[in-house]
Amino acid sequence: MTRDPDFDPDRDRAVTPVVGKGLEAAIVLLYVASLVAALHGGVLPDYRTATATEVGDRTLASAADRVETSVPPPATAVDVTRAVSLPETIGRSTYRIHAVDRALVLDHPDPGLGGRIRLSLPDRVVTVEGSWESDDPARVSVQGEADRIRVILS
Repeated sequence: MTRDPDFDPDRDRAVTPVVGKGLEAAIVLLYVASLVAALHGGVLPDYRTATATEVGDRTLASAADRVETSVPPPATAVDVTRAVSLPETIGRSTYRIHAVDRALVLDHPDPGLGGRIRLSLPDRVVTVEGSWESDDPARVSVQGEADRIRVILS
């Protein structure tokens, strides 16, 4: 067996820890990359969809509550305007809430995130109309006489 004439045990001994640490770093990076890929590929999208669905349901419920509580008790004339707080986005997208047949309907670009909630309003409310865009300020106006009230989303 021939010895390498350039081999110096004191100088070449430091290579082993450097290579070992480099391999450890590569293994940690590979583990982190596979974990991130697994989360973004399966767990996080499902969680985001479930969260967006819940936010959509809560938004409709709180908007309906705000509309229903804006109708005052019977009086001779009614003219009430109140602000309605809406989240700017649901599931990273803007959306629209509009009135259809005494109900509020949530229109969202993702068809799985829509919804509808029936309004519980007195019989003296003759019409509910209008719509809200999530990126605009939302107001509900209640106008009319004692027995004929209009609810307007604007």
